[in-house]
Amino acid sequence: MTHTYNSKMVIITVGNHIITGTAEDSFVTIEQPEDGVTAKTGCDGDVVRSITPSNMHNIRIVLLWGSKSGKYLMNMYKKDREDGTGMFPIEVKDLGGGMLFSAKEAWVTKMAPYTGGKEAQNREWTLTAADGTFEEE
Repeated sequence: MTHTYNSKMVIITVGNHIITGTAEDSFVTIEQPEDGVTAKTGCDGDVVRSITPSNMHNIRIVLLWGSKSGKYLMNMYKKDREDGTGMFPIEVKDLGGGMLFSAKEAWVTKMAPYTGGKEAQNREWTLTAADGTFEEE
């Protein structure tokens, strides 16, 4: 069976904004900050597993310098820092099939650092989703 991936088919929506101006390489990463299942072994070799109840996810979005989406994320970050109202729903969807991530509440955890140089640099934004679901098709 042959599968085809097309980066143009990966749609990232934050609030009412569709992310544009993504970097050419890895432009979105979604991961849980802690293990979902942990285990401990006792002195006699018995093992106990613990299921982590958290569905928190960290999302990294890498944008080209000057992307309008960077301005949107910066405005949401500032809004959150000012009055705590910078949360938004997030969805990352591969329209070609294979992956869907969504959460009703997400926020910008850390604004992208500014990097200057001879050429324009990518800007990496860090977001957190409180109760995200991640599905593979």
